[in-house]
This record gives sequence, structure tokens and C-alpha cells, in this order.
Amino acid sequence: MRIAFIVDPLDKLRAYKDSSVAMMRAGQKLGHEVFAIQRESLTVRDGIVTAMATALRISPDDANWYALLGTERHRLDAFDAVLMRQDPPFDAEYVAATWVLERAVAQGARVFNDPRAIRDHSEKVSITEFPQFAPTTLVARHADDINAFIDDLGDVILKPLDGMGGAGIFRVRHDEPNRNAIIETLGGFGTRSIMAQRYVPQIAEGDKRVLIVGGEVMAYSLARIPKAGETRGNLAAGGKGVAMPLTAREKEIAEYLAPTLWARGLLIVGLDMIGGYLTEINVTSPTCMVEIAQQTGLDIAQCVMEKLSDALA
Repeated sequence: MRIAFIVDPLDKLRAYKDSSVAMMRAGQKLGHEVFAIQRESLTVRDGIVTAMATALRISPDDANWYALLGTERHRLDAFDAVLMRQDPPFDAEYVAATWVLERAVAQGARVFNDPRAIRDHSEKVSITEFPQFAPTTLVARHADDINAFIDDLGDVILKPLDGMGGAGIFRVRHDEPNRNAIIETLGGFGTRSIMAQRYVPQIAEGDKRVLIVGGEVMAYSLARIPKAGETRGNLAAGGKGVAMPLTAREKEIAEYLAPTLWARGLLIVGLDMIGGYLTEINVTSPTCMVEIAQQTGLDIAQCVMEKLSDALA
């Protein structure tokens, strides 16, 4: 197959831990041709979606993990599959890319994750579709509503709706002297909605990433365990990643969501769970495949390639 990955600039990807690189390696190992596309090169002319695509040869050497074999403009429907793996922030340009990719799908391109599903699934707000699995959660814009939520619960997490990697996440107790300033900063003085969630103390045991591939729940999660003095487990915030078998509750939640999300065209989904509660549904570029593979031998990147082959058959 010819597989194109829409990714961040190649020289910015950290091959030793990047899930997109792991998938490229798995694809090449299975005999597929691998291409990289930068989101900025997507164009629509006279209704036809094209992009500049660079053919790659992938190496196991993390320091020099790719070689460029040539760049040409291609129609997206000339590839067997296109994997949208652009990292957030999910801003207006990201939304514009989903519009363009949706036109490519209409022309016959096979895009994963489905661009409409990416656009329709806010990684934060989408948990409100499944409140039975989530901690008490509020999405609001007005400071009065957020302050009332804090007063009611006493100890909460505040986060922006468009962030990643733990950026902009605050733990706020009812007696926090700076809470108005935090709310003003996150909410842009009432111009942006934010999310508030009941603080789950089991974060000390890890913010667990549970991966679903093609509707199948992977057997291990990666628990991102906060460093001392932190309430964020994100690896980007200094958390330690420890692979663990799924608990019964984590498996129950993931298996409930898996067929629904796959039916919507979401090939790769990363559920975030803390203490048996669902806190986010990641659909843009879920990670943690490399760490799980290194610690357990479960090659999720290869699972992705196999599920992709099944989906295209």
C-alpha cells in the first residue's frame, strides 16, 4: 500500500518515542510505501484535493530515522490511506484542514481518523456524551458558573478546551487565593469556554492512556504518573510512563466506547482515565504506543497497520 502521514515537520518528531514514526516503521516493515505530508501544503483546486508528499525510507536509527526520496504533488485519493496525525492545538487552521480532508474523502480518499469525526469530537467536550463514565464535569464560559462549581465541589481541575500535553491545567481548591486570576487567564476574561472537573485523587496512581485501534481495546494502558509536587501526569509535563494491564473498570469503559467510535471512522483513539473515570477522548494524534511496546512487547503500531489493511480490504 501507499500510506501518507499528515504530521508535524519531520525534524521535530522525536523518533525514540513518537507513535507516528512507530507506525511508519511498522508500515515499511510490512512492505508499504510511506509518505509524509505537511498540513500547510493541502490545497483544493477546482474541487480536487492535493498535497506535496515526500516519499520516505525509514531507519531504525532514532538519530537519523528517515531519508527523503523525493517530493511531488499528489491527489490524496492516489494513496491507499491517509493518516491525519497532526498534533493540536485544535485551532481554526486545524478545522480548515478537516474541511479540506472531507472534500478528499468525497473524492474517494481513505482518511483516518475520519476528518468529520475529528472535527466533531472535541477531545475535552466529547466526554459529556458519556457522563456515566466521567467525573463531575462542567463546560462553561462565565466566571460565576465556574466559581459556583468550585464552591460546590471544593477541589477541581481547570483546563483549556484546545490544549495538549498538560498545558494550561490547574488544580484549584475552594480556598485558592488566585482562583479568579486563574479563571480569567484560562477563559480570556470571559471570551473562552473552559472545562472544570472534580479532582480525582487517584491521579497519584497515574493518568492512564488506554488505546483503541479499529474498535479493538489494547490490553495495556500507559499510566502517566506525576512527578513529585505535580498534579499533571502528562509525559510532556514530566510524568513517568508505566505500562499496566487494564483494570476491569478501564476495560468496561473502553469496550463500551470502542464500537461507537470505530463506527464513526476513528481508527486510533486514546482514552484518558484517572481512577476509573473517563477524562478525555483523544482523536487527533494519540500517542504512547512506543512506551507500551518497549515495556510489554505489545506492538500497537503494527496493530494499527493490520487494522488499516483490514479496513481497506
